[in-house]
Amino acid sequence: MPAKARPKKNLSAMKRARQAVKRNLRNTSVLSSVKTVLKKVEEAIASGNREDAGKALLRAVTALNKAASKGVIHDNTASRKISRLTKKVNALPAAGAA
Repeated sequence: MPAKARPKKNLSAMKRARQAVKRNLRNTSVLSSVKTVLKKVEEAIASGNREDAGKALLRAVTALNKAASKGVIHDNTASRKISRLTKKVNALPAAGAA
């Protein structure tokens, strides 16, 4: 991480610094939970269980859309990740076919 900047002098800059710290904590938390949900979808896909993968995908879509609406990730990034995961889940063989 870069060296800490000098403390700000004017009131608006100090308030902005406080807000940035709060936003950073919130965004880090949201992004971490999104990564966890995405990892669970990938694990379900790797296991080959389409039903579990579908359920995990729904949770991931919700988490990605929430993160995008809060501005934590870009809308197009969320759409791209959803699209790629959906393709992977749909490529799994149906439960009855195996």
